[in-house]
Amino acid sequence: MERRKFLAMLGGTALVYSGAAGAQTPGRKYHLATLNPVEPITDVSPFGKVLLTALAQHGYAVGQNLTYTARSSLGDNSKIPGLLQELKTSGVDAVVVIGFPAALAAKSIGIPTIGALGLGDPVETHLIDSLAHPGGNITGISDVATTLTTKRLSFLKALLPDLRKVAMLWNQDDLGMTLRYQASASVATSLGISVQAIGVREPNDFKEAFDVMNSDMPDAILMVADALTNLNRKRVFEFAVARKVPAIYEYDFIVRDGGLMSYGPDLKESFKRAAALVARIFGGAKPADLPFEQPTLYTFALNLKTAGSMGLQIPPTLLALADQVIE
Repeated sequence: MERRKFLAMLGGTALVYSGAAGAQTPGRKYHLATLNPVEPITDVSPFGKVLLTALAQHGYAVGQNLTYTARSSLGDNSKIPGLLQELKTSGVDAVVVIGFPAALAAKSIGIPTIGALGLGDPVETHLIDSLAHPGGNITGISDVATTLTTKRLSFLKALLPDLRKVAMLWNQDDLGMTLRYQASASVATSLGISVQAIGVREPNDFKEAFDVMNSDMPDAILMVADALTNLNRKRVFEFAVARKVPAIYEYDFIVRDGGLMSYGPDLKESFKRAAALVARIFGGAKPADLPFEQPTLYTFALNLKTAGSMGLQIPPTLLALADQVIE
């Protein structure tokens, strides 16, 4: 059962969509691109539909006055600078990116950039000068890891009252996600929960990560989401189910794919707000002058099928809090 419309991240090949110039600004066609390190955000993917529908409501429609290009590095961050340089050469007016590596590369190339999610703390990583005055070519949506971790750990505690140790899995080559892990670990420690730090850098590292957990089994797992961990998420699901270790994730699409539970920003809202920022840039605003925004809607999702396969009984009080229940 779903209590709110589910958004999943679906892929496709990189595509370009264009059409005749529309009437909003006579003779002017705008070029928007997206860059996702996992899969292209095409116009038929859930996130692509949200983004383009919202842009049309602002007066920018594919087939009229908007050209849309979807790009992806397919998990290879080394390709990101080249993809962005190609987009700059093509005359793109703005690019919506996912993740810190894409935002960092966009900063060096100078394209007007909107970060929709996964940037971490943009001030601590020196992407921007401040949230209120970014001061460069990047603006976007950014949440607060400390606040979200507190909530995620509270859900784990509701499920496991005797929670003592949490394994935190993250990509240690991603500065944004490393800082996110550090903030999360600090929260756990303040709550009297020990942290098993498990950083990975490439797909082969997941076997070693599972070996570490097998030798000193945690009570639960918290996975910090980026391209590397998302691309390997099903391996984490399989380990968690086999060892009956509850895991919490950052986004609801991961729960739809088989994860136990998640708490994080409503991604539909994030892409709508990214579209509004794109529209302001098309209208002449500069990212330097557009404050970073924070999500206002958050989703708690539970997968009862996964819980059943682990032999877990979800407390009624926890079930009642879920915005999405996947059966």
